Amino acid sequence: MVTVANPIYDIVFKYLMEDERIARTILSALLKKDITHVEIRPHEYANDKRDTLSVFRIDFGATVREDDGSEHLILIELQKTWLETETLRFRQYLSVHYQNPKNIVEDSRDRHAIPMVAVYLLGHKVGDIEEPVLYVRHDSFDYNGNRVTKGLPNAFVDSLTHDSIIVQIPRLHGQINTRLDKVLSIFDQSRKDSDNQQVLNLDDSLYSGDSDMEHIVRRLLMAATNADVRMDMNVEDEYYSVIEKRDTEILMRERQLAEQRVQLDEQNVLLSEQKVQLNEQQVQLNEQQVQLDEQKAQLEQKNAQLEQKDAQMRASVQLMQKTGLSLQTIAETLNMTEEELRRLL
Repeated sequence: MVTVANPIYDIVFKYLMEDERIARTILSALLKKDITHVEIRPHEYANDKRDTLSVFRIDFGATVREDDGSEHLILIELQKTWLETETLRFRQYLSVHYQNPKNIVEDSRDRHAIPMVAVYLLGHKVGDIEEPVLYVRHDSFDYNGNRVTKGLPNAFVDSLTHDSIIVQIPRLHGQINTRLDKVLSIFDQSRKDSDNQQVLNLDDSLYSGDSDMEHIVRRLLMAATNADVRMDMNVEDEYYSVIEKRDTEILMRERQLAEQRVQLDEQNVLLSEQKVQLNEQQVQLNEQQVQLDEQKAQLEQKNAQLEQKDAQMRASVQLMQKTGLSLQTIAETLNMTEEELRRLL
């Protein structure tokens, strides 16, 4: 076993990829192409604003030799991140390539963009995708969904689209079955030292006889003993610990806000229920008031009828008195007492 610097750190990754041979080895394995020459292009190392960025980027110009012996230039934008980040950041970096006039070439016929491949080394998982390495390639189809091959590849089409390779570092399972497995094994965080996350413990026998991989391991060994590299790794740890603390605080605040929102929602539901109850009670009170008003109207009608009846009776009694009948005689005639007649009069 050998103890080497952990290339998940930006400074180690930069130190590793500055070696042209290592860059060719890693990119050739990822692209499954024979890359004969690699150069770092301008605008590399895009992670100088650590307060806002968590993405480290290196741009390469790579010469690819095809199976027929022909060679052509492609752009490779390699982006690495420890933390989950917004896809908008990746898109913003890609837009730089599309807008850069230096990425336009001219031939005898026209001007076109250099084909590009975007490579993402992610320190986090992407949803439920289980494949550690995902190849996203574009194809061309006609209206009926049939794949179009005649005339392709085409400079115009390739200028407007690009392929992507997504590596989920947490999905690297430690098994080495392919050339790419072997190359990516140096990023496998399951090999991280239990006491020091800045280093990995690699079984160097896995790379015996493979000069390219032995060269990578030696470079990582050099990084592990380089004082400047180790110092920058400590700075990265401090930076990411601050980020983690900040994210934890944000998460806690979000949870508290979520709990408060739940409580407010419950209170709103309770208030709504109480409002419904009050509305129902108001409806009942309104119905009762209507009934009382109806009863009052009925009583008033009955009182009016009684008053009218009393008035008629009073008039009759007064008429009888004018004819000379006594109160006793009138009372006997009307089947009433004299006292009732007196109250009526």
